[in-house]
Amino acid sequence: MKATGVVRRIDDLGRIVIPKEIRRTLRLREGTPLEIFTDREGEIILKKYSPMAELGAFASQCAEALAQGSGHMVCVTDRDQVLAVAGGLKKDCLQKPLSRQLEQFLDSREVRSAARGGKDFVEPTEGGLEEAEAETIAPILCQGDVIGAVILLAKEAKTPMGETEQRLAVTAAGFLGRQMES
Repeated sequence: MKATGVVRRIDDLGRIVIPKEIRRTLRLREGTPLEIFTDREGEIILKKYSPMAELGAFASQCAEALAQGSGHMVCVTDRDQVLAVAGGLKKDCLQKPLSRQLEQFLDSREVRSAARGGKDFVEPTEGGLEEAEAETIAPILCQGDVIGAVILLAKEAKTPMGETEQRLAVTAAGFLGRQMES
């Protein structure tokens, strides 16, 4: 565990303030759900809660099936990182943080296909994925909230992402969202 040197007192309502620098570094915004753990040494551990993380194995199977059926690389994300990858790129993007551009795009709740170099292309992860020349992104919705995305990626610019890829991504995203609701 990394020491920050910051000390905070608990107020009369049992609250503590997480310093702005830590919130910014960990991308904690107002309303971000946190899990609270304790250990035997008396430490309190705060962890960002990801409802999609509960579906890790299921998301991997879904990504694998989608990659086999479409012939594209597939990433399944929560709001913070890539949870599952199939069809290649595993070492390049599994558990990598999402790009700020993708985070902002997910807020729009749009489904989009784009080619690299186009104005609508969104880098999926911080640092980008150089192998991806075209993409289709569909948000995963659960009870009206965006909880992640299904992203199809093509290695070749010649492989256009069209209506079929959008329907596949939307179907997979809808399926994952319904799994979270049940």
